[in-house]
Amino acid sequence: MQEQLLDVAIVGGGPAGLNAALVLGRARKNVAVIDEGRPRNAVTRESHGFLTRDGISPSEFRRVAKEQIAAYPSVSFVADTAVSVAGADGHFQITTATGQSFASRKLLFAVGMKDQPLNIPGLTEVYGKSAFVCPYCDGWELRDQPLAVINRGAEVMHFAALISGWTDRFTICTNGPDELTEEQREELRRHRVPLYDAPIRSIVSNEGIVRQVVLEDGTAVSCSGIFFKPELAIGSELPRALGCKLTELGSVEADMLGKTNVPGVYSAGDAASRMHQVVAAASMGALAAAAMNNELNVEAWSRNG
Repeated sequence: MQEQLLDVAIVGGGPAGLNAALVLGRARKNVAVIDEGRPRNAVTRESHGFLTRDGISPSEFRRVAKEQIAAYPSVSFVADTAVSVAGADGHFQITTATGQSFASRKLLFAVGMKDQPLNIPGLTEVYGKSAFVCPYCDGWELRDQPLAVINRGAEVMHFAALISGWTDRFTICTNGPDELTEEQREELRRHRVPLYDAPIRSIVSNEGIVRQVVLEDGTAVSCSGIFFKPELAIGSELPRALGCKLTELGSVEADMLGKTNVPGVYSAGDAASRMHQVVAAASMGALAAAAMNNELNVEAWSRNG
Protein backbone atom coordinates (compact mmCIF):
# COMPACT_ATOMS: atom_id res chain seq x y z
CA MET A 1 0.00 0.00 0.00
CA GLN A 2 1.34 3.42 -0.93
CA GLU A 3 2.16 5.61 2.04
CA GLN A 4 -0.05 8.67 2.39
CA LEU A 5 1.88 11.92 2.08
CA LEU A 6 0.64 14.53 4.54
CA ASP A 7 0.80 18.18 3.68
CA VAL A 8 2.09 19.12 7.14
CA ALA A 9 3.22 17.14 10.15
CA ILE A 10 3.03 19.15 13.35
CA VAL A 11 5.24 17.96 16.19
CA GLY A 12 3.74 19.35 19.38
CA GLY A 13 0.11 19.94 20.35
CA GLY A 14 0.27 23.05 22.52
CA PRO A 15 -1.27 26.44 21.59
CA ALA A 16 1.14 26.92 18.65
CA GLY A 17 0.61 23.48 17.18
CA LEU A 18 -3.14 23.54 17.73
CA ASN A 19 -3.64 26.96 16.18
CA ALA A 20 -1.51 25.91 13.22
CA ALA A 21 -3.68 22.81 12.82
CA LEU A 22 -6.83 24.95 12.88
CA VAL A 23 -5.59 27.31 10.17
CA LEU A 24 -4.30 24.46 8.01
CA GLY A 25 -7.49 22.46 8.47
CA ARG A 26 -9.51 25.42 7.27
CA ALA A 27 -7.14 25.64 4.31
CA ARG A 28 -8.04 22.02 3.41
CA LYS A 29 -4.60 20.62 4.10
CA ASN A 30 -3.96 17.09 5.36
CA VAL A 31 -2.34 17.46 8.76
CA ALA A 32 -1.27 15.23 11.64
CA VAL A 33 -0.58 16.67 15.08
CA ILE A 34 1.84 14.41 16.97
CA ASP A 35 1.83 15.12 20.69
CA GLU A 36 2.64 13.11 23.80
CA GLY A 37 0.18 15.04 26.00
CA ARG A 38 2.65 16.32 28.60
CA PRO A 39 2.53 20.12 28.34
CA ARG A 40 4.92 22.27 30.36
CA ASN A 41 2.04 24.39 31.70
CA ALA A 42 0.22 21.35 33.09
CA VAL A 43 1.42 22.40 36.56
CA THR A 44 -0.60 25.63 36.36
CA ARG A 45 -4.24 25.82 37.34
CA GLU A 46 -5.16 28.63 34.96
CA SER A 47 -3.85 30.29 31.80
CA HIS A 48 -4.29 34.02 31.40
CA GLY A 49 -4.06 36.79 28.84
CA PHE A 50 -5.88 34.98 26.01
CA LEU A 51 -8.97 36.92 24.97
CA THR A 52 -12.21 34.88 25.49
CA ARG A 53 -10.19 32.20 27.35
CA ASP A 54 -8.80 34.15 30.32
CA GLY A 55 -8.53 31.89 33.36
CA ILE A 56 -9.01 28.63 31.46
CA SER A 57 -7.11 25.56 32.65
CA PRO A 58 -4.49 24.19 30.25
CA SER A 59 -6.36 20.89 29.92
CA GLU A 60 -9.66 22.62 29.15
CA PHE A 61 -7.92 24.86 26.60
CA ARG A 62 -6.72 21.80 24.72
CA ARG A 63 -10.08 20.07 24.98
CA VAL A 64 -11.93 23.04 23.48
CA ALA A 65 -9.28 23.47 20.78
CA LYS A 66 -9.50 19.84 19.68
CA GLU A 67 -13.29 19.97 19.74
CA GLN A 68 -13.29 22.94 17.37
CA ILE A 69 -10.58 21.51 15.11
CA ALA A 70 -12.64 18.31 14.79
CA ALA A 71 -14.89 20.24 12.40
CA TYR A 72 -12.09 19.95 9.83
CA PRO A 73 -11.72 16.28 8.88
CA SER A 74 -8.32 16.65 7.21
CA VAL A 75 -6.67 17.14 10.64
CA SER A 76 -5.84 14.11 12.78
CA PHE A 77 -4.32 13.81 16.25
CA VAL A 78 -1.68 11.25 17.14
CA ALA A 79 -1.11 10.59 20.86
CA ASP A 80 2.54 9.67 20.59
CA THR A 81 6.09 11.03 20.76
CA ALA A 82 8.05 11.84 17.62
CA VAL A 83 11.50 10.29 18.09
CA SER A 84 13.18 10.70 14.71
CA VAL A 85 12.89 12.86 11.63
CA ALA A 86 14.65 12.49 8.29
CA GLY A 87 14.24 13.58 4.69
CA ALA A 88 14.01 16.95 3.01
CA ASP A 89 11.53 19.53 1.79
CA GLY A 90 8.66 17.78 0.04
CA HIS A 91 9.14 14.46 1.81
CA PHE A 92 9.97 14.32 5.49
CA GLN A 93 9.74 11.05 7.38
CA ILE A 94 8.66 11.09 11.05
CA THR A 95 8.83 8.03 13.29
CA THR A 96 7.17 7.83 16.71
CA ALA A 97 7.98 6.00 19.93
CA THR A 98 5.35 3.34 19.17
CA GLY A 99 6.75 2.73 15.69
CA GLN A 100 4.24 4.72 13.66
CA SER A 101 5.60 6.40 10.55
CA PHE A 102 4.40 9.53 8.78
CA ALA A 103 5.52 11.20 5.55
CA SER A 104 4.92 14.90 5.10
CA ARG A 105 5.70 17.66 2.61
CA LYS A 106 6.27 20.27 5.33
CA LEU A 107 7.16 20.08 9.00
CA LEU A 108 6.28 22.34 11.93
CA PHE A 109 8.15 22.02 15.20
CA ALA A 110 5.91 23.33 17.99
CA VAL A 111 7.80 21.41 20.64
CA GLY A 112 7.85 24.11 23.32
CA MET A 113 10.39 24.30 26.11
CA LYS A 114 10.74 22.05 29.14
CA ASP A 115 11.82 22.89 32.67
CA GLN A 116 15.11 21.55 33.90
CA PRO A 117 14.99 19.99 37.39
CA LEU A 118 14.21 22.58 40.07
CA ASN A 119 17.24 22.50 42.35
CA ILE A 120 15.83 24.59 45.22
CA PRO A 121 14.26 22.39 47.94
CA GLY A 122 10.55 23.11 48.20
CA LEU A 123 10.19 24.89 44.86
CA THR A 124 8.54 21.95 43.13
CA GLU A 125 5.78 21.93 45.75
CA VAL A 126 4.78 25.54 45.02
CA TYR A 127 5.45 25.73 41.27
CA GLY A 128 2.22 26.55 39.46
CA LYS A 129 0.38 27.22 42.73
CA SER A 130 2.15 30.22 44.24
CA ALA A 131 5.45 30.26 42.35
CA PHE A 132 5.42 31.40 38.74
CA VAL A 133 7.71 32.62 35.98
CA CYS A 134 5.65 35.26 34.12
CA PRO A 135 3.93 38.26 35.76
CA TYR A 136 1.81 38.84 32.65
CA CYS A 137 0.35 35.38 33.19
CA ASP A 138 0.05 35.38 37.00
CA GLY A 139 0.90 38.85 38.34
CA TRP A 140 -2.74 39.89 38.76
CA GLU A 141 -3.42 37.07 41.19
CA LEU A 142 -0.43 38.17 43.32
CA ARG A 143 -1.07 41.92 43.13
CA ASP A 144 -0.10 43.95 46.20
CA GLN A 145 1.17 40.83 47.96
CA PRO A 146 4.65 40.36 49.48
CA LEU A 147 6.68 38.45 46.90
CA ALA A 148 10.13 36.92 46.55
CA VAL A 149 11.92 37.28 43.25
CA ILE A 150 14.54 34.58 42.64
CA ASN A 151 16.92 35.75 39.94
CA ARG A 152 20.37 37.27 39.55
CA GLY A 153 22.47 39.52 37.33
CA ALA A 154 21.26 42.22 34.96
CA GLU A 155 17.88 40.48 34.52
CA VAL A 156 17.12 41.35 38.15
CA MET A 157 17.03 45.05 37.28
CA HIS A 158 14.66 44.52 34.38
CA PHE A 159 12.40 42.27 36.44
CA ALA A 160 12.38 44.62 39.45
CA ALA A 161 10.99 47.46 37.35
CA LEU A 162 8.52 45.09 35.69
CA ILE A 163 7.11 43.49 38.84
CA SER A 164 6.71 46.89 40.50
CA GLY A 165 3.61 47.37 38.35
CA TRP A 166 1.88 44.63 40.33
CA THR A 167 3.33 45.13 43.80
CA ASP A 168 5.89 47.28 45.59
CA ARG A 169 6.34 44.63 48.28
CA PHE A 170 9.01 42.33 46.92
CA THR A 171 12.38 41.00 47.98
CA ILE A 172 15.12 39.81 45.66
CA CYS A 173 16.90 36.56 46.52
CA THR A 174 19.78 35.81 44.15
CA ASN A 175 20.59 32.35 45.58
CA GLY A 176 24.31 33.08 45.49
CA PRO A 177 26.43 36.01 44.24
CA ASP A 178 24.08 38.69 42.88
CA GLU A 179 26.28 39.50 39.83
CA LEU A 180 25.21 43.15 40.09
CA THR A 181 27.26 46.31 39.91
CA GLU A 182 27.41 48.67 42.88
CA GLU A 183 25.39 51.14 40.84
CA GLN A 184 22.66 48.55 40.36
CA ARG A 185 22.63 47.70 44.06
CA GLU A 186 22.29 51.40 44.87
CA GLU A 187 19.33 51.64 42.49
CA LEU A 188 17.59 48.85 44.38
CA ARG A 189 18.33 50.58 47.69
CA ARG A 190 16.80 53.82 46.37
CA HIS A 191 13.64 51.89 45.59
CA ARG A 192 13.78 50.19 49.02
CA VAL A 193 14.01 46.72 47.54
CA PRO A 194 15.69 44.24 49.92
CA LEU A 195 18.46 42.19 48.30
CA TYR A 196 19.86 38.92 49.70
CA ASP A 197 22.67 36.97 48.07
CA ALA A 198 22.90 34.04 50.48
CA PRO A 199 22.10 30.63 48.95
CA ILE A 200 18.54 29.43 49.44
CA ARG A 201 18.20 26.56 51.91
CA SER A 202 14.52 25.79 51.28
CA ILE A 203 11.08 27.14 50.53
CA VAL A 204 8.51 26.64 53.26
CA SER A 205 4.90 26.26 52.11
CA ASN A 206 1.49 25.03 53.15
CA GLU A 207 -0.63 23.16 50.59
CA GLY A 208 1.26 24.79 47.72
CA ILE A 209 1.18 28.32 49.10
CA VAL A 210 4.64 29.67 49.92
CA ARG A 211 5.19 31.10 53.41
CA GLN A 212 8.93 31.72 53.59
CA VAL A 213 12.12 31.54 51.60
CA VAL A 214 14.75 30.39 54.08
CA LEU A 215 18.38 31.25 53.32
CA GLU A 216 21.51 29.37 54.38
CA ASP A 217 22.50 32.21 56.72
CA GLY A 218 19.24 31.76 58.64
CA THR A 219 17.37 34.70 57.10
CA ALA A 220 13.69 33.95 56.52
CA VAL A 221 11.99 36.02 53.82
CA SER A 222 8.24 36.00 54.40
CA CYS A 223 6.16 36.03 51.23
CA SER A 224 2.96 34.70 49.73
CA GLY A 225 4.22 34.30 46.18
CA ILE A 226 7.37 33.78 44.15
CA PHE A 227 8.54 34.71 40.68
CA PHE A 228 11.64 32.90 39.52
CA LYS A 229 13.70 32.36 36.40
CA PRO A 230 13.49 28.73 35.31
CA GLU A 231 16.26 26.85 33.56
CA LEU A 232 14.83 25.72 30.24
CA ALA A 233 15.73 23.36 27.43
CA ILE A 234 13.99 22.90 24.09
CA GLY A 235 11.24 20.31 24.25
CA SER A 236 12.79 18.04 21.62
CA GLU A 237 16.19 17.48 20.05
CA LEU A 238 14.61 16.80 16.65
CA PRO A 239 15.05 20.36 15.30
CA ARG A 240 18.77 20.20 16.01
CA ALA A 241 19.01 16.71 14.54
CA LEU A 242 17.43 17.93 11.31
CA GLY A 243 19.91 20.81 11.07
CA CYS A 244 17.86 23.72 12.38
CA LYS A 245 19.95 26.55 13.76
CA LEU A 246 19.42 27.24 17.44
CA THR A 247 19.84 30.52 19.31
CA GLU A 248 22.20 31.00 22.25
CA LEU A 249 19.23 30.32 24.53
CA GLY A 250 18.54 26.98 22.86
CA SER A 251 15.39 27.91 20.93
CA VAL A 252 14.96 27.39 17.19
CA GLU A 253 16.08 30.29 15.04
CA ALA A 254 13.12 31.27 12.86
CA ASP A 255 11.87 34.35 11.03
CA MET A 256 8.63 36.18 11.84
CA LEU A 257 6.65 33.59 9.86
CA GLY A 258 8.34 30.66 11.59
CA LYS A 259 10.61 29.68 8.72
CA THR A 260 13.88 28.04 9.77
CA ASN A 261 17.13 27.67 7.85
CA VAL A 262 16.05 24.19 6.71
CA PRO A 263 13.77 24.32 3.63
CA GLY A 264 10.26 23.15 4.39
CA VAL A 265 10.77 23.26 8.16
CA TYR A 266 9.02 25.78 10.39
CA SER A 267 8.94 26.37 14.13
CA ALA A 268 6.47 28.25 16.33
CA GLY A 269 5.57 28.89 19.94
CA ASP A 270 7.88 28.75 22.94
CA ALA A 271 10.41 26.69 20.95
CA ALA A 272 10.99 29.66 18.64
CA SER A 273 10.51 32.66 20.91
CA ARG A 274 11.27 34.17 24.31
CA MET A 275 7.66 35.37 24.53
CA HIS A 276 6.36 32.43 26.52
CA GLN A 277 2.66 33.25 26.59
CA VAL A 278 -0.28 31.20 25.36
CA VAL A 279 -1.62 33.97 23.13
CA ALA A 280 1.82 34.62 21.60
CA ALA A 281 2.36 30.92 20.88
CA ALA A 282 -1.05 30.58 19.25
CA SER A 283 -0.39 33.64 17.12
CA MET A 284 2.95 32.26 15.95
CA GLY A 285 1.28 28.97 15.07
CA ALA A 286 -1.30 30.76 12.94
CA LEU A 287 1.36 32.75 11.07
CA ALA A 288 3.49 29.68 10.42
CA ALA A 289 0.45 27.78 9.17
CA ALA A 290 -0.41 30.54 6.72
CA ALA A 291 3.17 30.62 5.46
CA MET A 292 3.26 26.84 4.98
CA ASN A 293 -0.12 26.85 3.27
CA ASN A 294 1.03 29.54 0.87
CA GLU A 295 4.21 27.57 0.12
CA LEU A 296 2.21 24.40 -0.53
CA ASN A 297 -0.28 26.18 -2.80
CA VAL A 298 2.46 27.83 -4.88
CA GLU A 299 4.24 24.50 -5.28
CA ALA A 300 1.01 22.75 -6.33
CA TRP A 301 0.21 25.58 -8.77
CA SER A 302 3.65 25.19 -10.35
CA ARG A 303 3.37 21.40 -10.61
CA ASN A 304 -0.03 21.56 -12.27
CA GLY A 305 0.72 24.42 -14.64
